[in-house]
Amino acid sequence: MQSGQHAPAADPAPAATTAASASGGSTTADAKQLFANVCGWCHSSGGREAGKGPKLMGSPLTDSELIYRIKMGKTGQMPGFGSALTEQQIVAVVSYIRSLKPESAPQ
Repeated sequence: MQSGQHAPAADPAPAATTAASASGGSTTADAKQLFANVCGWCHSSGGREAGKGPKLMGSPLTDSELIYRIKMGKTGQMPGFGSALTEQQIVAVVSYIRSLKPESAPQ
């Protein structure tokens, strides 16, 4: 994230909690909604395209690296969400990222 841009770090927590608590945060639909509420501000088309943040579909990062990045952020580019999301929610988001296919492909 560039200097001077607004990071939605405080607002996503209530939405994230609501999305995950609807059914325990374990379904693909919950993970998709959680991603939309928390990550969709910067990762366009559900993570399939670059926006303010990079394209996540097909990310070369390992699951552990994605978990770390979500928790801790990346200085000057992405806020950390470790205090806003539970471990289960973060793992669900990573699982959602791994499931991404081009929008024209069957889901």
